[in-house]
Amino acid sequence: MSEREVRLQVRDVSKNFGVTKALQNVSFDLYKGEIHALIGENGSGKSTLTNMLTGIYTQEEGKFILDGTHIHSKNQVDANNHGVSIIVQEQGTLDGLTVAENIFLGHEEPFVKFGIRNTRAMNKKANDLLKEYGFDKIKAQKMIDDYNFEDRKLVEIVKSTYFQPKVIVIDETTTALSQEGREELYKQMKRVRDYGGTVIFISHDLEEVLNMSDTITILRDGVYIDTVESKDVTEEDLKKLMVGREVSGNYYRADYGEKVSDEVVLSVKNVSVPGQIKNINIDLHKGEILGIGGLSESGMHEVGKAIFGASFDRSGSVELADGTKINDIPTAIKHSIAYTSKDRDNESVVMNQGIGDNIVLPSLDELAVGKVFESDVKNNKFADKYAHEISVKMVNTKQFVSQLSGGNKQKVVLARWIAKDSDIVVLDSPTRGIDIKVKQDIYQLMDQMRKNGKSIIMISEELMELIGMCDRILIMKDGEINGEIQRSPEVDENALIAKMV
Repeated sequence: MSEREVRLQVRDVSKNFGVTKALQNVSFDLYKGEIHALIGENGSGKSTLTNMLTGIYTQEEGKFILDGTHIHSKNQVDANNHGVSIIVQEQGTLDGLTVAENIFLGHEEPFVKFGIRNTRAMNKKANDLLKEYGFDKIKAQKMIDDYNFEDRKLVEIVKSTYFQPKVIVIDETTTALSQEGREELYKQMKRVRDYGGTVIFISHDLEEVLNMSDTITILRDGVYIDTVESKDVTEEDLKKLMVGREVSGNYYRADYGEKVSDEVVLSVKNVSVPGQIKNINIDLHKGEILGIGGLSESGMHEVGKAIFGASFDRSGSVELADGTKINDIPTAIKHSIAYTSKDRDNESVVMNQGIGDNIVLPSLDELAVGKVFESDVKNNKFADKYAHEISVKMVNTKQFVSQLSGGNKQKVVLARWIAKDSDIVVLDSPTRGIDIKVKQDIYQLMDQMRKNGKSIIMISEELMELIGMCDRILIMKDGEINGEIQRSPEVDENALIAKMV
């Protein structure tokens, strides 16, 4: 490789959260015109590092030197002014504002004259950008609240790249996007590289990392491990660097041909939600892992909400074997149904509450026996047991969920429902933002739950995990079930894709 010009120097960067050392004297260089992947297990320090670079977290120790100048961003707008932007792992747009207001948040000056904002000019510029990016379906003047999680991510892509940043951080963004959305993001990453910018790309998908990046830096437990050229390493090499040992790639179930019980535990009959799903009919069997796949806007995510009683304007019925109808969330929880949402931060955890409070929440009725003090002791023991059982990386269970990495937040969500010992579990994108070791743990947990007679519905855009884990896979298209595929070693991704498009 020819001599490259350094864009960003990371020097002795450290960060502590209480007694937890999130980063310890991390140093490495990033170059102009490169896509530089940053990988590591959940809690390795990837997001902590980039959140300090982009002003989301306060910088405590160490330096970020951009084009020879020491920068210390106070917030995201300040970081943008230095030429640094970020597309965050979770939701990065603000409710209550229009699409245009979100795109130009903190950068409204070109549209203000004599203290008056020219909203029409702002909307026109935003619409021009959306059209240029191929996102014509999103309208600048509409409220951001009117759009789903993925469309909001597309708005973030525009917001974070339109001004040609020197450095852009992409933090686990691909897991929130459909294949079409991912392709658009890849295109923008290459565009940034082509004009001499630098992309910091965080992803747990090692195949994606190898395909998209030029250089890869590995962190482990907050410590810098190595920087390698993508062309010189394999997925197995990266796994070993991330974990510190060899990792088996055999995550999925190894069984084929096992008969699923004839006992139906849940029936979905003619369920529709206007504009989203129509005439959905599903029978879920005892001890079955039923997969639901499709493109992001196929309606598959709405099916999970509808089953859990969390949909507005739902028609049709969701009924248990004993005849109980599930029409709302309290009834679902009372009758041993669990649900984890794709939109983790807004729908699956209470961010500004402790880990323990989140874990015990669905089980409070069962735990509320005896005096208040006794209940508190019982709750704490209960939360500690399940947080440690699923290996949440934390100070203790009183630590706020908002302080955890994305993968550890997901562990809290799963710990909550494992503790509840629900009979029917609806998992929407359960491994989104999860590292390879935790994925393996989740798959093994699902397999054990199946063997214990629990029934699981797994909604996922990851085709290989549907193929690897499910007894049956239902494919959604345009709000309807467009095919059913039985578990078999002969099934491949093409069989699913043929039903999706």
